[in-house]
Amino acid sequence: MRVRFAPSPTGALHIGGARAALYNWFVARGSGGTFVLRIEDTDLERSTPENVEQILDALRWLELDWDEGPISQVARADRHGEALQQLLDAGLAYRTTATADDVKAYKEQHGHDRGFRGQDEGEGAVRLRVPDDEELVVHDLVRGDTTFRTVHLDDPVIARADGRVLYNFAVAVDDLDAGITHVIRGEDHLSNTPKQLLVYRALGAEPPQFAHLPLLHGPDGKKLSKRHGAASVQELRDAGYLPAAIRNYLALLGWGDEDDETIIATDELVKRFDISRVSKNPARFDEQKLRWLNGRYLRELSLDELTAELERFTGREGLRAVVEISHEKIQTFADFWPLVGFFFDGPTTEDEKSRAQWLDDAGRAALADVRAALAALPPDGFTVEAVDETLRGVVAAREAKPKQVFQPLRVALAGTTVSPGIFETVVVLGRDETLRRIDAAITD
Repeated sequence: MRVRFAPSPTGALHIGGARAALYNWFVARGSGGTFVLRIEDTDLERSTPENVEQILDALRWLELDWDEGPISQVARADRHGEALQQLLDAGLAYRTTATADDVKAYKEQHGHDRGFRGQDEGEGAVRLRVPDDEELVVHDLVRGDTTFRTVHLDDPVIARADGRVLYNFAVAVDDLDAGITHVIRGEDHLSNTPKQLLVYRALGAEPPQFAHLPLLHGPDGKKLSKRHGAASVQELRDAGYLPAAIRNYLALLGWGDEDDETIIATDELVKRFDISRVSKNPARFDEQKLRWLNGRYLRELSLDELTAELERFTGREGLRAVVEISHEKIQTFADFWPLVGFFFDGPTTEDEKSRAQWLDDAGRAALADVRAALAALPPDGFTVEAVDETLRGVVAAREAKPKQVFQPLRVALAGTTVSPGIFETVVVLGRDETLRRIDAAITD
């Protein structure tokens, strides 16, 4: 099998495009086939080197390697011109100066459900001749058969007057020359498929098999967009997701196997993936579900692996101790610093509500007792077990609820009520820094 991913480099790689790339990659790797990367860069204004690099960067980060390419579509202009001339010489295409107004006038004369048919004028744009009364059947591995009647199709423009070929012609020629056996892409391309079938026919070639994937929607059922959260691979990377979790989650957007599992390793997905099991219905991208899944993947990393990843993500060093006490509370790398930054930068000053609630007179009185109890611990006995016993002793002595002691302490140390476990936090901060922050909170 030979499959391809052929993005237009007009910006960052969208999540829908990433899923299409992933499914093609699964098919190639699962069958021992070939994964071809082609860059459809005929839009010269938007297809900048920077945009091309964004596509390559996203695929590399997702760890989707390709076997051939990246092939520049615009670099194949000579081959496109050769194929175009072949059709002109055979009378299967013609040159015409017909404008949009001419097409409109034709339909007003012949009926609006009748496709435009032009005459060879020897100059102008090139249109492909469409037979009048045939049926084109797209045999789709996902959607089943879809039939298009040629009588409704305009003779499509396949090249401009200056010889530059258009998308549907270039795609068919490129897929033919690359020996692509299966075209797996979004269903927004379904309307292009009959035009491409006509190009294959005119070139005397058998078309590949097609599989059109359902579009991605947000949790509200509307087409996925930035309002639903991250919309591109780069945004997901910057938000602190793992490539393996992204691959797992995208694989399940519209596909599933008989076991109905949620967490499936990539090598297992390669073995199990079957394009015929992709649903026809739109799949819903829910970043909250992705966060949950990513959290599961994070907790599969060893402490050393996770520490290395978080040090790379934050640009900080010496994080192992705080990673050890906080990893159960994070679902993405981006969750980490807001949770633990106070260890390094001091208590946050942005949570005035928590300070007002817990550092009132009663809270400061509880902190005074906490300080005295912790100060009595020997420096070499400042362990989680000792701190746990000591603080619970303060709770018992005050006949208070645990939160009436622990929350003032947490706000004194972190500036907010959200932190890793309070006993572990105290130990990692250390005896002297803990006492210093308590003193600051009491006298503030």
